[in-house]
Amino acid sequence: MGMNRRQFFHWVGAAGAGTLMSSTARAATNKHFKGHPDSIGVLHDVTRCIGCRKCEAACQEVNNLPASDKSFEDLSVLDERRRTNERAYTVVNRFNVIRDEAPVFVKRQCNHCLEPACASACFVKAFTKTSSGAVVYDASLCVGCRYCMVACPFNIPAYEYNEPLSPRIMKCTLCYPRLQKGLLPGCVTACPKEALTFGRRDALLKEARERIKRFPERYLDHIYGENEMGGTNWLYLSGTAFGEIGMREDLGITSAPQLTAGPLSAVPVVVGVWPLLLTGIYAISKRKEKIHEKEISAAIAATHAAGEEATQQKLSALRTKLEKEKEAAIQREVKNALEEVAKASEEKSEEKGEG
Repeated sequence: MGMNRRQFFHWVGAAGAGTLMSSTARAATNKHFKGHPDSIGVLHDVTRCIGCRKCEAACQEVNNLPASDKSFEDLSVLDERRRTNERAYTVVNRFNVIRDEAPVFVKRQCNHCLEPACASACFVKAFTKTSSGAVVYDASLCVGCRYCMVACPFNIPAYEYNEPLSPRIMKCTLCYPRLQKGLLPGCVTACPKEALTFGRRDALLKEARERIKRFPERYLDHIYGENEMGGTNWLYLSGTAFGEIGMREDLGITSAPQLTAGPLSAVPVVVGVWPLLLTGIYAISKRKEKIHEKEISAAIAATHAAGEEATQQKLSALRTKLEKEKEAAIQREVKNALEEVAKASEEKSEEKGEG
């Protein structure tokens, strides 16, 4: 059952009063979440990436994304620094770190944080951290506020600005639908140099440490994503300083909910009332949409019914007309037949008289 305006404002007022009476706003937690047990992830070994863009092509194919403006075999796009957008969940960038040395290629996509900032900022819970490790999005819940875009420290979520009727937030899902079927992420299957390794997060961390130990001259002694922003399910190994290959080194190890717990508790009215206000507006908007849809359906049904009634009336009139014409035709035929019989009888009478 929906709510009218008076009920809505009464509800918001009651919620606001309850919030004001509370000493703190429970909009975030200060308890660190270490991730779901046995969650999976991907280890991206930057030293193995050759910038072939096959991961981009696979990502487009398995996610049914719009065609790219340029062929994936066209490596001229690497001349520009790119970010993910609503048409591309993953991109590869090239970094010429040291002159006269081979360039460094880095794949970029959603890092699937253990405690995602996008989910923390979303008051309608359109983003969910699944037990698999993937951060997924439910477009049916989204209100289009785009707080997730502001909150993400990696600048990943993208908005479909060119979709006026039903815009969505678009980002890598770690191929969650494929994971549910027991399949690997598309990018992992397409990589020809095994620069992407799929597995359980704890096993990937162990593998990364082993590589660092075996080849200390090749790798930095740091696994990016192990602790950044509380940790991520997408991990990186590199022989080049992460700051020199487009990755933030100023994030620290504190997760997004921990960072927001203190500031949000200081503004209970904003935290408590504003999300409720937006949620209420969203509920009313959705109710209006449903009413509008019902009105349209009713109008279509009425028009259809009226059309059927008019058709039936026309058919009935035509049937009556045809029946009348048929009856008249029968009467004419009977009359002609009687006239012919009478004529024949008269002719026989005349013949008998003459005889």
